[in-house]
Amino acid sequence: MNSRLFYPLCLIMPLLPAQPVPPDPAAIIRRSLERDRLNNARANDYTYTQRSERHDLDAKGVIKRTESDTFDVIMIGERPYRRKIAHNDQPLSSKEAAKAQRDLDNEFRKRQEENPDQRRKRLAEEEKQREESRAFLLEIPDAFDLKIAGEDSVDGHPAWIIDAQPRPGYKGKARRWELLTKFKGRIWVDQKEYQWVRVEAETIAPVSFGWVLARLDPGAKVTFRQARVNSEIWLPVHATTHADARLGLIKKFHADVEVTWKDYKKFQTDSRILPAEETPPAGSPPPR
Repeated sequence: MNSRLFYPLCLIMPLLPAQPVPPDPAAIIRRSLERDRLNNARANDYTYTQRSERHDLDAKGVIKRTESDTFDVIMIGERPYRRKIAHNDQPLSSKEAAKAQRDLDNEFRKRQEENPDQRRKRLAEEEKQREESRAFLLEIPDAFDLKIAGEDSVDGHPAWIIDAQPRPGYKGKARRWELLTKFKGRIWVDQKEYQWVRVEAETIAPVSFGWVLARLDPGAKVTFRQARVNSEIWLPVHATTHADARLGLIKKFHADVEVTWKDYKKFQTDSRILPAEETPPAGSPPPR
């Protein structure tokens, strides 16, 4: 290169804007999974309402039957308990309400009668299940080829869009790792808090589960959304499933299922229930 051109270029180059380094999708997912650990730790501080609606479809996708159930979910002995409060958006009959109350009373009694050894065993088993679930999720960055597909605004907040395709030949270690090889998906991750705000997934191979030999056929679709609650935690608000499935590998059925979670309330040690939208007064200590 002509030296008379080289020296001006040396002066100009530092003035040019640096090219942004593209974010690493695997690093984003790993960080988001670490953030989710805090959500799990705080989730037991909340009660909420859960509504599940199921549409049974014929082979052409026409709705044959719709049924819904609504539950109040409370914590009993460090575990969530669902108390049915409505069916098809109608209050329970007096007989059904009485049964729901008996079931709740029995659950309280069972927890009260739990001796220290039983409690230790139960908590150990629950911790084992949590660790298995966590180990399963931690395999996601290795089990998938991840790619930044763009950016989006979700509830007014910028989010990365990450596409996930199963990595050919992947072999995992977590319990039921093979499920990861049967889904593809897209994940929206909040850029500020590294939380999953939306997920879309689809089965690309048959998925068997349960002891009744139930199986999801390829093409089953799942969506999931979370939202920020009380400025301290991200919790689920909406999920859908569209599935063509088989029971006993013979009887085929088609269904759409929609689940909504709402009315989150924080249960504090003084037994006071706080609406999810309520914020503590300025200067008050953070919730425990």
